[in-house]
Amino acid sequence: MKRKEFLQSGFIAAGLSVLPAAISAKEQAPKKSFRFAFISDIHVKTGAVPEAGMAKALKHVNQLKPKVDFIINGGDCIMDALAATKESTQTQWTLYHQIMQKENSLPVYPCIGNHDIYGWFQKTPDTTDPLYGKSYAVKELKMTERYYHFKKENWNFIVLDSTQLNLAGGYIAKVDEVQLEWLKNKLAEIPANQQICIVSHIPILSICAGLFFNKTEANGDLMIKRNLMHTDFFALKTLFNKYPNIKTCLSGHIHLQDEINYHNIDYYCNGAISGNWWGGAFQEFDPAYAVFDFFDDGTVKREMIKYEV
Repeated sequence: MKRKEFLQSGFIAAGLSVLPAAISAKEQAPKKSFRFAFISDIHVKTGAVPEAGMAKALKHVNQLKPKVDFIINGGDCIMDALAATKESTQTQWTLYHQIMQKENSLPVYPCIGNHDIYGWFQKTPDTTDPLYGKSYAVKELKMTERYYHFKKENWNFIVLDSTQLNLAGGYIAKVDEVQLEWLKNKLAEIPANQQICIVSHIPILSICAGLFFNKTEANGDLMIKRNLMHTDFFALKTLFNKYPNIKTCLSGHIHLQDEINYHNIDYYCNGAISGNWWGGAFQEFDPAYAVFDFFDDGTVKREMIKYEV
Protein backbone atom coordinates (compact mmCIF):
# COMPACT_ATOMS: atom_id res chain seq x y z
CA MET A 1 0.00 0.00 0.00
CA LYS A 2 1.28 3.45 -0.91
CA ARG A 3 1.98 5.90 1.90
CA LYS A 4 -0.81 8.27 0.74
CA GLU A 5 -3.36 5.45 0.63
CA PHE A 6 -2.22 4.22 4.04
CA LEU A 7 -2.65 7.65 5.63
CA GLN A 8 -6.10 8.11 4.07
CA SER A 9 -7.27 4.73 5.31
CA GLY A 10 -5.89 5.57 8.74
CA PHE A 11 -7.83 8.84 8.91
CA ILE A 12 -11.03 7.07 7.85
CA ALA A 13 -10.54 4.41 10.49
CA ALA A 14 -9.85 7.05 13.11
CA GLY A 15 -12.96 8.94 12.08
CA LEU A 16 -15.09 5.84 12.33
CA SER A 17 -13.76 5.12 15.80
CA VAL A 18 -14.63 8.64 17.03
CA LEU A 19 -18.00 9.08 15.31
CA PRO A 20 -20.04 6.59 17.38
CA ALA A 21 -18.83 8.25 20.61
CA ALA A 22 -19.83 11.67 19.27
CA ILE A 23 -23.27 10.39 18.30
CA SER A 24 -23.66 8.69 21.67
CA ALA A 25 -22.77 11.89 23.53
CA LYS A 26 -25.30 13.82 21.46
CA GLU A 27 -28.00 11.26 22.15
CA GLN A 28 -27.26 11.35 25.87
CA ALA A 29 -27.45 15.15 26.13
CA PRO A 30 -30.68 16.15 27.92
CA LYS A 31 -33.35 17.64 25.68
CA LYS A 32 -34.66 20.95 26.93
CA SER A 33 -38.37 20.88 27.57
CA PHE A 34 -39.12 24.52 28.40
CA ARG A 35 -37.87 27.70 30.08
CA PHE A 36 -39.62 29.94 32.59
CA ALA A 37 -39.00 32.81 35.02
CA PHE A 38 -39.57 32.54 38.76
CA ILE A 39 -40.31 35.95 40.25
CA SER A 40 -41.07 36.40 43.91
CA ASP A 41 -41.54 38.94 46.67
CA ILE A 42 -42.41 41.93 44.52
CA HIS A 43 -43.97 43.72 47.52
CA VAL A 44 -45.39 46.44 45.32
CA LYS A 45 -46.77 49.59 46.95
CA THR A 46 -47.41 53.15 45.83
CA GLY A 47 -44.21 55.08 45.30
CA ALA A 48 -41.77 55.86 42.52
CA VAL A 49 -39.18 53.21 43.42
CA PRO A 50 -41.44 50.14 43.89
CA GLU A 51 -43.69 51.02 40.95
CA ALA A 52 -40.77 51.61 38.56
CA GLY A 53 -38.92 48.59 39.96
CA MET A 54 -41.79 46.16 39.38
CA ALA A 55 -42.31 47.54 35.87
CA LYS A 56 -38.61 47.26 35.05
CA ALA A 57 -38.43 43.67 36.35
CA LEU A 58 -41.39 42.60 34.22
CA LYS A 59 -40.00 44.32 31.13
CA HIS A 60 -36.72 42.52 31.72
CA VAL A 61 -38.44 39.13 31.97
CA ASN A 62 -40.55 39.74 28.87
CA GLN A 63 -37.54 40.78 26.78
CA LEU A 64 -35.31 37.82 27.68
CA LYS A 65 -33.41 36.11 24.88
CA PRO A 66 -33.99 33.24 24.55
CA LYS A 67 -37.51 33.97 25.69
CA VAL A 68 -39.27 32.28 28.58
CA ASP A 69 -42.56 30.42 28.15
CA PHE A 70 -44.28 31.57 31.32
CA ILE A 71 -43.82 33.04 34.80
CA ILE A 72 -44.28 31.46 38.21
CA ASN A 73 -44.98 34.12 40.81
CA GLY A 74 -43.72 32.86 44.17
CA GLY A 75 -45.90 35.12 46.31
CA ASP A 76 -45.85 38.37 48.30
CA CYS A 77 -47.15 40.25 45.29
CA ILE A 78 -48.10 43.28 47.40
CA MET A 79 -46.28 44.98 50.24
CA ASP A 80 -48.62 43.79 52.98
CA ALA A 81 -52.26 42.93 53.61
CA LEU A 82 -51.81 41.19 56.96
CA ALA A 83 -52.34 44.35 59.02
CA ALA A 84 -53.72 46.62 56.30
CA THR A 85 -57.20 48.03 55.97
CA LYS A 86 -59.40 46.78 53.16
CA GLU A 87 -58.97 50.10 51.34
CA SER A 88 -55.18 49.87 51.53
CA THR A 89 -55.23 46.23 50.49
CA GLN A 90 -57.34 47.01 47.42
CA THR A 91 -55.09 49.94 46.49
CA GLN A 92 -52.09 47.61 46.52
CA TRP A 93 -53.81 44.94 44.43
CA THR A 94 -55.08 47.52 41.92
CA LEU A 95 -51.55 48.82 41.48
CA TYR A 96 -50.21 45.28 41.08
CA HIS A 97 -52.72 44.53 38.31
CA GLN A 98 -52.11 47.84 36.51
CA ILE A 99 -48.38 47.19 36.24
CA MET A 100 -48.89 43.54 35.32
CA GLN A 101 -51.34 44.39 32.55
CA LYS A 102 -49.06 47.08 31.13
CA GLU A 103 -45.69 45.31 31.31
CA ASN A 104 -46.36 41.56 31.08
CA SER A 105 -47.67 39.43 28.22
CA LEU A 106 -46.65 36.03 29.60
CA PRO A 107 -48.90 33.49 31.37
CA VAL A 108 -48.49 33.73 35.16
CA TYR A 109 -48.97 30.91 37.67
CA PRO A 110 -49.39 32.43 41.15
CA CYS A 111 -48.59 31.25 44.66
CA ILE A 112 -49.97 32.90 47.79
CA GLY A 113 -47.39 34.62 50.00
CA ASN A 114 -47.83 35.48 53.66
CA HIS A 115 -48.09 39.23 52.93
CA ASP A 116 -50.86 38.56 50.40
CA ILE A 117 -53.14 37.37 53.22
CA TYR A 118 -55.74 39.92 54.34
CA GLY A 119 -56.56 40.87 57.91
CA TRP A 120 -54.83 38.26 60.07
CA PHE A 121 -52.82 40.87 61.99
CA GLN A 122 -55.45 43.59 62.26
CA LYS A 123 -56.18 44.63 65.86
CA THR A 124 -59.86 43.80 65.47
CA PRO A 125 -60.20 41.67 62.34
CA ASP A 126 -63.61 41.00 60.85
CA THR A 127 -63.36 37.26 60.43
CA THR A 128 -66.87 37.17 58.91
CA ASP A 129 -65.72 39.22 55.93
CA PRO A 130 -65.81 36.89 52.88
CA LEU A 131 -62.45 38.32 51.79
CA TYR A 132 -60.78 37.74 55.17
CA GLY A 133 -57.62 35.67 55.12
CA LYS A 134 -56.54 34.07 51.84
CA SER A 135 -59.84 34.61 50.03
CA TYR A 136 -58.76 38.11 49.00
CA ALA A 137 -55.60 36.83 47.32
CA VAL A 138 -57.44 33.90 45.71
CA LYS A 139 -59.88 36.40 44.17
CA GLU A 140 -57.25 38.90 43.02
CA LEU A 141 -54.95 36.26 41.55
CA LYS A 142 -57.89 34.47 39.89
CA MET A 143 -57.01 31.18 41.54
CA THR A 144 -59.58 28.40 41.72
CA GLU A 145 -58.04 27.20 44.99
CA ARG A 146 -55.20 28.27 47.29
CA TYR A 147 -53.16 25.23 46.16
CA TYR A 148 -53.30 23.55 42.77
CA HIS A 149 -51.59 21.49 40.07
CA PHE A 150 -50.69 22.28 36.48
CA LYS A 151 -48.71 20.46 33.79
CA LYS A 152 -46.12 21.56 31.23
CA GLU A 153 -44.71 19.01 28.80
CA ASN A 154 -43.49 16.07 30.92
CA TRP A 155 -43.42 18.14 34.12
CA ASN A 156 -46.07 18.39 36.83
CA PHE A 157 -46.11 21.51 39.00
CA ILE A 158 -47.68 21.33 42.44
CA VAL A 159 -48.22 24.80 43.94
CA LEU A 160 -48.68 24.75 47.70
CA ASP A 161 -50.08 27.16 50.27
CA SER A 162 -47.36 27.20 52.91
CA THR A 163 -48.63 29.92 55.29
CA GLN A 164 -50.93 28.88 58.13
CA LEU A 165 -52.33 31.01 60.94
CA ASN A 166 -50.67 30.23 64.27
CA LEU A 167 -53.15 30.47 67.11
CA ALA A 168 -50.26 31.26 69.45
CA GLY A 169 -49.49 34.33 67.35
CA GLY A 170 -48.16 35.08 63.90
CA TYR A 171 -48.06 32.43 61.21
CA ILE A 172 -46.37 29.09 60.78
CA ALA A 173 -44.86 27.52 57.67
CA LYS A 174 -46.47 24.19 56.83
CA VAL A 175 -49.26 22.58 54.84
CA ASP A 176 -52.55 22.07 56.68
CA GLU A 177 -54.13 18.64 57.06
CA VAL A 178 -56.64 19.06 54.22
CA GLN A 179 -53.91 20.23 51.87
CA LEU A 180 -51.59 17.42 52.94
CA GLU A 181 -54.23 14.83 52.07
CA TRP A 182 -54.71 16.49 48.69
CA LEU A 183 -50.92 16.49 48.15
CA LYS A 184 -50.65 12.78 48.94
CA ASN A 185 -53.44 11.97 46.49
CA LYS A 186 -52.01 14.20 43.78
CA LEU A 187 -48.53 12.67 44.04
CA ALA A 188 -50.03 9.19 43.83
CA GLU A 189 -51.89 10.13 40.62
CA ILE A 190 -48.82 11.27 38.69
CA PRO A 191 -47.18 8.55 36.55
CA ALA A 192 -43.67 7.55 37.59
CA ASN A 193 -42.26 8.54 34.18
CA GLN A 194 -43.38 12.17 34.60
CA GLN A 195 -41.28 14.73 36.53
CA ILE A 196 -42.54 16.76 39.50
CA CYS A 197 -41.72 20.27 40.74
CA ILE A 198 -43.06 21.55 44.07
CA VAL A 199 -43.63 25.31 44.43
CA SER A 200 -44.15 27.03 47.79
CA HIS A 201 -43.80 30.60 48.97
CA ILE A 202 -41.96 29.64 52.13
CA PRO A 203 -39.03 27.25 51.57
CA ILE A 204 -39.55 23.60 52.37
CA LEU A 205 -35.79 23.33 52.94
CA SER A 206 -33.34 26.24 52.89
CA ILE A 207 -30.12 27.32 54.55
CA CYS A 208 -31.30 30.90 53.94
CA ALA A 209 -33.94 30.37 56.60
CA GLY A 210 -31.17 30.31 59.20
CA LEU A 211 -29.40 33.33 57.73
CA PHE A 212 -32.32 35.74 57.43
CA PHE A 213 -31.55 37.66 60.62
CA ASN A 214 -27.81 37.76 59.82
CA LYS A 215 -26.78 36.71 63.33
CA THR A 216 -26.56 33.81 65.75
CA GLU A 217 -28.43 33.55 69.03
CA ALA A 218 -26.78 34.68 72.27
CA ASN A 219 -25.74 31.08 72.99
CA GLY A 220 -24.28 30.66 69.50
CA ASP A 221 -27.14 28.68 68.00
CA LEU A 222 -28.19 29.36 64.44
CA MET A 223 -31.97 29.44 64.64
CA ILE A 224 -34.51 28.64 61.95
CA LYS A 225 -37.79 30.27 62.92
CA ARG A 226 -41.13 28.56 62.37
CA ASN A 227 -42.19 31.24 59.88
CA LEU A 228 -39.04 31.02 57.72
CA MET A 229 -38.97 27.33 56.70
CA HIS A 230 -41.54 24.55 56.66
CA THR A 231 -41.91 23.13 60.16
CA ASP A 232 -43.27 19.94 58.58
CA PHE A 233 -40.10 19.34 56.57
CA PHE A 234 -39.45 15.88 58.05
CA ALA A 235 -42.99 14.73 57.26
CA LEU A 236 -42.73 16.12 53.73
CA LYS A 237 -39.30 14.55 53.29
CA THR A 238 -40.74 11.16 54.22
CA LEU A 239 -43.54 11.67 51.70
CA PHE A 240 -41.15 12.90 48.97
CA ASN A 241 -38.88 9.87 49.47
CA LYS A 242 -41.67 7.71 48.05
CA TYR A 243 -41.53 9.56 44.73
CA PRO A 244 -38.15 9.61 42.94
CA ASN A 245 -39.76 11.70 40.19
CA ILE A 246 -39.90 14.72 42.54
CA LYS A 247 -36.89 16.56 41.18
CA THR A 248 -37.01 20.09 42.55
CA CYS A 249 -38.68 22.51 44.99
CA LEU A 250 -38.86 26.26 44.31
CA SER A 251 -39.53 29.05 46.81
CA GLY A 252 -39.10 32.71 47.69
CA HIS A 253 -39.95 34.45 51.00
CA ILE A 254 -36.43 34.84 52.44
CA HIS A 255 -35.22 37.46 49.90
CA LEU A 256 -31.93 35.52 49.82
CA GLN A 257 -30.68 32.92 47.36
CA ASP A 258 -29.49 29.38 47.87
CA GLU A 259 -29.28 26.04 46.09
CA ILE A 260 -29.39 22.77 48.04
CA ASN A 261 -29.40 19.19 46.85
CA TYR A 262 -30.84 16.96 49.56
CA HIS A 263 -31.62 13.32 48.91
CA ASN A 264 -31.69 13.80 45.13
CA ILE A 265 -34.03 16.80 45.21
CA ASP A 266 -32.82 20.29 44.27
CA TYR A 267 -34.19 23.01 46.55
CA TYR A 268 -33.92 26.59 45.26
CA CYS A 269 -34.62 29.78 47.20
CA ASN A 270 -34.88 32.48 44.56
CA GLY A 271 -34.30 35.91 46.06
CA ALA A 272 -36.69 38.83 45.66
CA ILE A 273 -37.73 41.30 42.99
CA SER A 274 -37.87 43.94 45.75
CA GLY A 275 -34.49 43.04 47.26
CA ASN A 276 -34.43 44.79 50.64
CA TRP A 277 -38.10 45.75 50.33
CA TRP A 278 -37.18 48.38 47.73
CA GLY A 279 -34.18 49.56 49.70
CA GLY A 280 -31.45 48.05 47.50
CA ALA A 281 -29.71 44.76 48.24
CA PHE A 282 -30.78 42.52 51.10
CA GLN A 283 -27.62 41.30 52.76
CA GLU A 284 -25.45 40.16 49.83
CA PHE A 285 -28.26 39.82 47.28
CA ASP A 286 -29.43 42.46 44.82
CA PRO A 287 -33.01 42.53 43.53
CA ALA A 288 -33.24 39.61 41.12
CA TYR A 289 -35.31 36.80 39.67
CA ALA A 290 -34.55 33.25 38.54
CA VAL A 291 -34.71 31.70 35.08
CA PHE A 292 -35.11 27.92 34.98
CA ASP A 293 -34.49 25.45 32.18
CA PHE A 294 -36.38 22.21 32.80
CA PHE A 295 -35.25 19.17 30.84
CA ASP A 296 -37.13 16.05 29.82
CA ASP A 297 -34.83 13.79 31.83
CA GLY A 298 -35.63 15.59 35.11
CA THR A 299 -32.55 17.78 35.31
CA VAL A 300 -32.90 21.46 36.17
CA LYS A 301 -30.72 24.48 35.52
CA ARG A 302 -31.11 27.84 37.27
CA GLU A 303 -29.69 31.25 36.43
CA MET A 304 -30.18 34.20 38.80
CA ILE A 305 -30.66 37.44 36.88
CA LYS A 306 -30.23 40.95 38.28
CA TYR A 307 -32.02 43.90 36.78
CA GLU A 308 -31.67 47.65 37.32
CA VAL A 309 -33.93 49.11 39.99
